[in-house]
Amino acid sequence: MLQPKRVKYRNHHRGRRKGVATSGSTLNYGDVGLKATESAWITSRQIEAARRAMTRYARRGGRLWVRVFPDKSVTARAAETRMGKGKGAPDHWVAVVKPGRVLFEMAGIPEDTAKHALTLAASKMPMGTRVVTRRGLRTTM
Repeated sequence: MLQPKRVKYRNHHRGRRKGVATSGSTLNYGDVGLKATESAWITSRQIEAARRAMTRYARRGGRLWVRVFPDKSVTARAAETRMGKGKGAPDHWVAVVKPGRVLFEMAGIPEDTAKHALTLAASKMPMGTRVVTRRGLRTTM
């Protein structure tokens, strides 16, 4: 699963998910993509599950681009632990996604096949998404 090789700080603040994505909101590589319509944290496990579902449906044909990377650590403390003694150790990694962000792109396979593969990936995502095409991409969201 995806995670950074090294980070500057081990523990992150939670932050606020507000605003819309300006960078990464257009199709740059493929012809069909999956775009987020809500904000969420996507775990590395969810990204990997979506990637596997798409490649399995496309029968390893065409090309796939994963446009998000989980670089934020989420910490967790053990159950039934007393208060204090600092923040917990990193438990898993997430990617912060804002509305309008393109998550995946596909090219090199028929458009209807790519759209169905991306709908399979959308079922693995924790937020609302929509499939966008290069010719159908007019708005930023």
